[in-house]
Amino acid sequence: MAFSDKITFMGPDFLLENEPARRLYHEHAAAMPICDYHSHLSPQEIAGNVQFDNLTELWLKGDHYKWRAMRIAGIDERRITGDASDRERFQAWAETVPHCLGNPLYHWTHLELRHPLGIENTLLSPATAEEIWITARERLATPQLSAQGILKRFTVRTVCTTDDPVDSLELHRRHAQSGAAPAMLPTFRADAVLKIGEPGFVDYLGELERASGVAIRGYDDLLAALYQRLEHFAVHGCCLSDHSLEKPVFVAPPSTAELDRLIERRRQGRALGSDESASFTTAVLLWLGREYARRGWVMQLHLGALRSLSQRGLAEIGANSGFDAIGDVTYADPLAAILDALDRERALPRTVVYNLNPRDNEMLASLVGSFASDGIPGKLQFGAAWWFNDQRDGIERQLVTQMNFGLLRHFVGMLTDSRSLLSFSRHDYFRRIFCQMLGAQIQRGELPDDLDRIGELVRAVCYDNVQRYLFER
Repeated sequence: MAFSDKITFMGPDFLLENEPARRLYHEHAAAMPICDYHSHLSPQEIAGNVQFDNLTELWLKGDHYKWRAMRIAGIDERRITGDASDRERFQAWAETVPHCLGNPLYHWTHLELRHPLGIENTLLSPATAEEIWITARERLATPQLSAQGILKRFTVRTVCTTDDPVDSLELHRRHAQSGAAPAMLPTFRADAVLKIGEPGFVDYLGELERASGVAIRGYDDLLAALYQRLEHFAVHGCCLSDHSLEKPVFVAPPSTAELDRLIERRRQGRALGSDESASFTTAVLLWLGREYARRGWVMQLHLGALRSLSQRGLAEIGANSGFDAIGDVTYADPLAAILDALDRERALPRTVVYNLNPRDNEMLASLVGSFASDGIPGKLQFGAAWWFNDQRDGIERQLVTQMNFGLLRHFVGMLTDSRSLLSFSRHDYFRRIFCQMLGAQIQRGELPDDLDRIGELVRAVCYDNVQRYLFER
């Protein structure tokens, strides 16, 4: 059976199903630069302008989205994260890709091959793997596809890495001094210091002591050490923090003497009760929030992940390896209490809140809107579709919720949240979905047929808003 109006797979108008959408994308969204305000990219790769030898080095090492898909497809772990050669591991991914039809990985894979690698009109499969492997290696050997070259091809202006408070940030310093593009800014992620009940807490205090030069004997010492690290990050251009709160908690902070006692008990190897741990976490998070507000930094909160569910996988491979899931905890009350405690002191920083369970979209979007204040457009943000949600359905759900409960005009847009330099294609994926949604609303008469006005909205969400949000004080 022949089709009279055949559509090319992932052609120039991929995901753009009407004329307004096509014009919004091609005339407004496509050429906008990128400010990737949350990623897990390697500062070493960027600062060192690494030249990758092959697609496995660039594409598969560290990408737990692909690792997870390969496991589901029945690929042996040796060919995913084990001692198989780079070529064998790439072949394993090529075997998996045809099984990804209907999964966003199928689209992302071919977007990434097309741009910036320029491999078009060839679908990745076991039969084409050798051709794509050879072509990619040839192109990756050119200066245009070094780490910084790839970022340039994606028109990335700013990339924000995710960094522990004990990090020296030496790579960020060297990169800034080199004057190379894009700008690479650190993000202050102090998760370990919040988790007083975790087995590694005491060891982490030792790392923090060495990095800060502050002997930590009590709570005030801990704050002094964190203050020194905040100052260090500020010198290196930091303007964001980030926290992963699997389940937000709020217990009224106890006295300094009690917090001293909790630290000492942990140093002695003794366990704390859940309320004791929660009171410590609350105290430290509120102190950090005040510091972020004082410095004009943005606070990011990632909520609701179930991490490292396979204990065998965690032991054999490590964290962030594809053994995670969407949690189903409820957290409206403690999250509201955290934000309100800071707001009552007029110390609530600009905040982006991401949820992993789409069930919570409306709750979270309505909650953050309750703290709009201080004449700051979009001061609190219902963050972009995150992790398991950064596919078409999840992006559309997030955008619809944003439209219904907030002001889309002030949304700070998409990010990669990725360890792969090729994942910047997700910005293009988002922009196409976004323009399609707006174009469809124009066609239905739900938005005015004013492409200049709607185009301004598109440019704001793609780039302009996040620039203002991060860098205008």
